[in-house]
Amino acid sequence: MREALLRAATAALLVLVATPALAAESAQELLARADAVRNPDRDFSVTTTLTEYRAGKRVDTSTLVVYSKFAADNAQYNSLIRYTQPRRDLGKLILRNGMEVWFYDPASKASVRVSPQARLLGQASNGDVMNTNLAKAYTAEAVGRETLEDDTKQKRTCVKLKLVAQRKDVAYARVDYWVDEENGRPLKAQFFTTEGRLLKTAFFRKFETALERERPTETVIIDGLDTQWITVMRASNFQWREIPKTWLQRDYLPRFRGEE
Repeated sequence: MREALLRAATAALLVLVATPALAAESAQELLARADAVRNPDRDFSVTTTLTEYRAGKRVDTSTLVVYSKFAADNAQYNSLIRYTQPRRDLGKLILRNGMEVWFYDPASKASVRVSPQARLLGQASNGDVMNTNLAKAYTAEAVGRETLEDDTKQKRTCVKLKLVAQRKDVAYARVDYWVDEENGRPLKAQFFTTEGRLLKTAFFRKFETALERERPTETVIIDGLDTQWITVMRASNFQWREIPKTWLQRDYLPRFRGEE
C-alpha cells in the first residue's frame, strides 16, 4: 500500500513538473499558428487605410502602402511604409530595418529615428502597421479558455495567451491575446505598458482570402481610457512582391520614388 501511494505521489509530482513546460510549448505553437494567419511567409505589399473616430464621428483618415520583406534568418520582417493619402503627407516614409525605425520627411529631406510605439493616426502605431511575428518577439503562456463572439456573431472557443516581450524593440511590453483554438485565428488583443496599464484593445475582423489563405482585413482599435476613441485599420490590395534590399536602407529614403 505504501509503495502504491509513493508511486502515485511520484507520478503526480512528475505531472506537476511537466505541465508548465508542456503548456508553454503549446502556447508558443498556438501563437506561431496565429502569426501564420496574420503574416505571409515571403515578401509582399498591402494597402492599409486608417480611419480615426471620436464619439462616432470620423475625424481623420490616412492611406499607406506597406512593403514587407521577410527575413528568413529571424522569421521577422523589414518594412517600408509609403504615405499615399492625404495629399499633405505624400512622400513621407517610415522604415524599419532590424531594431531601428526611421521617419523620413521630404520637406526637410531628413530621417529621424522614432519608436515603434509612435502613433501614425489615432490609436494605430508604427508597430501596429508593420508586420511582426509575435512568436519570435514574445514568450507566450496559456492562462485559460474563453468564449468570444466573432464579427459574424459566431461563438468561438479561444485560448487566452499572456505574451511578455523578449526584446526591448517591440512595440508593447505585454499583450493579452485571444486565439481561436480551432483555426488559429487571432480574434482579440489587449496591449499593456510595463506597469500593466491598458493602452488599447484590438479586434481582428473580416477574414478574407488573401495571398493564399484567410487573413483579417480589418482591425478595430479602441483606446484604453476613452472607449469613444476608435481607429479602424483596413487592409486591401495584397500582392506578392519582390522587395529590393535597397528600399530598406536609410540612405536610400531620399531617392525612393514609390512603384519603381
